Amino acid sequence: MKLVFAGTPEFAALALVSLIDAGHEIALVLTQPDRPAGRGLKPQPSAVKALAQANGLPLLQPTGLDASVTGAVRAAGPEAIVVAAYGLIVPPSLLQIAPRGCLNIHASLLPRWRGAAPIQRALLAGDARSGITIMQMDAGLDTGPILLQEALTVAEDETAGTLHDKLAALGARLIVRALEASPAPQPQDATRATYARKLAREEAQIDWHRPAEEIERQVRAFDPAPGAETRVDGTVVKIRRARIERGTTGAPGTACAAGPDGLVVACGRDGLRVLELQRAGGRRLSVGEFLAGFRLAAGTRLGPGHG
Repeated sequence: MKLVFAGTPEFAALALVSLIDAGHEIALVLTQPDRPAGRGLKPQPSAVKALAQANGLPLLQPTGLDASVTGAVRAAGPEAIVVAAYGLIVPPSLLQIAPRGCLNIHASLLPRWRGAAPIQRALLAGDARSGITIMQMDAGLDTGPILLQEALTVAEDETAGTLHDKLAALGARLIVRALEASPAPQPQDATRATYARKLAREEAQIDWHRPAEEIERQVRAFDPAPGAETRVDGTVVKIRRARIERGTTGAPGTACAAGPDGLVVACGRDGLRVLELQRAGGRRLSVGEFLAGFRLAAGTRLGPGHG
């Protein structure tokens, strides 16, 4: 089948690989412009761009989907357009070009978690299941009818990184199946819809007055990026791995114990046993390694306004 593919990060690149391997003709690839990255902040190609170039695929990197892009897509003559984590809103003019329309690979069980950050929102909410939805796109925000959907169980220690990788692999398989099977579209139940708004930088800040259960979810939802963080004597420290310590009491944000077996911090309810930490610019360290080079004793207060 002749396709136009629109996507940007690794999540999308896995789907593009799957489509190429399945023998589909990729007539055109759309991806975001190169972005500054790394220590030198040099422009870096997206994962999709690198893959498209390696396979000699026609490529466009528009800053917006204007009439010239619409013309290029129309000229490519696709039977369907596949969209995966592209990062730009697809206008109605593009939705109407291909006979089979635009198929979107969305990382949630729609209508739950429509929007930009479904993986992180699912973890923050403590969802027991996540999954992939292949959706026929319409003019709304992830409101189109469902073509295929498959769920997976969210592990107790699931992070945004591990869940992303599982969902990317699942999405790559499902998009091929959807194109082969042409399943009948099923409308979403709008009454069950929830919105996965884009992550805000301030959400990475740990509020130790919250229950330990919520903070532990926050740690996993913000791993690998941007990392749930707190302050210790004025130094920003990211909490990379932790588990709930039931029965812990004390003023929220107080280190109740600090040693090789873990740093236990009192929360609004119960406590958090911190197992891995990271300072800005440093690498992830076990709590024993971290405490060997950073003074943090029992009784230390963590969080803003302490140090």
